[in-house]
Amino acid sequence: MWRRRSGAGRNETEEPRAESQAGAREPAALTIDALGRKCPIPIIMLADQINQVPMGAVVEVLADDPAAYTDVPAWCRLKSHAHVGSVELPQGGWSIQVRRNY
Repeated sequence: MWRRRSGAGRNETEEPRAESQAGAREPAALTIDALGRKCPIPIIMLADQINQVPMGAVVEVLADDPAAYTDVPAWCRLKSHAHVGSVELPQGGWSIQVRRNY
C-alpha cells in the first residue's frame, strides 16, 4: 500500500516564490508576448511555440493575467519542462521563464 508523504522538511504554509531575481534572468531564445490575454491563451501560445527553440533553451512568456503566474509553472510540471523563474515586470504582469526539456 502506498502512503502520502508528510511534508517533512517543508513549510506547508509557505507562499510560492519567484525562483529568479531580476538580475539573474537567463537570456531567452524566444519571447512570447501574451500581455493583455486571459488564460488559457498564454499556455496555448507557449505549447504551440516551445518546439521552435532547441532543447535546453529558455522561452520567456510575458503575461499579466494572474492565472498565468500559477498556470505556466503547473503546465511545466505537467509537461516535464522546467520553470526557470518568474519576475514581476515594472509595467505590471510577469516574465515567466521556461526551459525546454524535450
